[in-house]
Amino acid sequence: MYRSTVLSLAAFLGLASLAHGQASQAADPIRVLVAKLELQRYKDTIKALTKFGDRVQGTKRNRDAIDWIEAQLKSYGCTNTERLQYEYAPPNPPTPPYTEPVGGATFKGEHFPVIANTDPNAQPDTRLRELNSEVPKPGPREEVYCTKIGSTHPEEMYIVGAHMDGRGYGEAANDDGSGTALVMEIARVLSGPDVITERSIRFILWNNEETGHSGSKAYVEQRRERQGKEDPAGSGRYPEPKWLGMLQHDMMLFDHGMPGKDGLVSDRQRPEADINVEFQSRSKLAPQSAELAWMIIAANEKYAADFPAAIGGHMTNTDSIDFQDWTPSVSLRELERGSQIGAGWDPSHHEPTDVFSHYSDGDFRLGLNAAQTTLSAVAQLAGAKLK
Repeated sequence: MYRSTVLSLAAFLGLASLAHGQASQAADPIRVLVAKLELQRYKDTIKALTKFGDRVQGTKRNRDAIDWIEAQLKSYGCTNTERLQYEYAPPNPPTPPYTEPVGGATFKGEHFPVIANTDPNAQPDTRLRELNSEVPKPGPREEVYCTKIGSTHPEEMYIVGAHMDGRGYGEAANDDGSGTALVMEIARVLSGPDVITERSIRFILWNNEETGHSGSKAYVEQRRERQGKEDPAGSGRYPEPKWLGMLQHDMMLFDHGMPGKDGLVSDRQRPEADINVEFQSRSKLAPQSAELAWMIIAANEKYAADFPAAIGGHMTNTDSIDFQDWTPSVSLRELERGSQIGAGWDPSHHEPTDVFSHYSDGDFRLGLNAAQTTLSAVAQLAGAKLK
């Protein structure tokens, strides 16, 4: 009888412990929100973006993609969509003949350059080649965003961004359909009617990143002086809340390791793949940006399912650069920008092979883990709660 009593007590304590653990998880609103991110939905959003080809700026396919993104944001409940308008007038617009790509790495038996492909005939898929045939033209540009309005501090916000334009005559699935889908999925979760955030969050899909992040430059130039100003006075409305931090997402899927001595890159996601959280150590707000990066690392450790995050101080060549001297800024990506990408670790970078079918579930899971990381970090920063 003593033994049966002990076993019964142990079973009771085990059930109680399990119930306590389940209750603790249910009581954590961040974990509930992260659980709403799904691999299949993330993949489906990337796949839908690829129907617009490489979405190069200054083309109909780019404008059609912006319209589709806006419609999706509205369907998620992020209905207060807006568009920033600006003019793009490059000194030397791209025209044929195209330059010949050189250098690079080999992947799945094929050789790929590390610079951008500018030859439309390098795309073997005739349908995709036709879709991407229009050459960009200078002129007016737009980029779309929407905002989760803070319940107690609408005058302050975090910016979560990615660029929706691509290049290379592929589908821009990774660069940067993977980042665009990530931002859209986070917008979907946090725009739910059951979610309240104390501070505002702006979800923005930049245009013209591939031309030297012209879209984010235009945003900073047009809106930085409007931060935190109520308009109209006494309305409680803040068209441009004060920037508390900017989180950029640019290429989220491919961390297969460095090319071997034979120039080959593995066709599988490496077991030690990670999410790179970069800030710019030479920026005016480097200490604050580093603090934001470490907070994101902590969120990854607690809430991401599969892959860890690593921190680096060499953020460059993406939209967060334009914010780095105005607000704490970081970039999340698959590889270190200045070294790994430049050394050919991603042979589909700006290439015709940057298509949805090129990537496996191991790749997409890395992107999903980045979404879990950013969602959990921003939800904590903005004070997210469930009704």
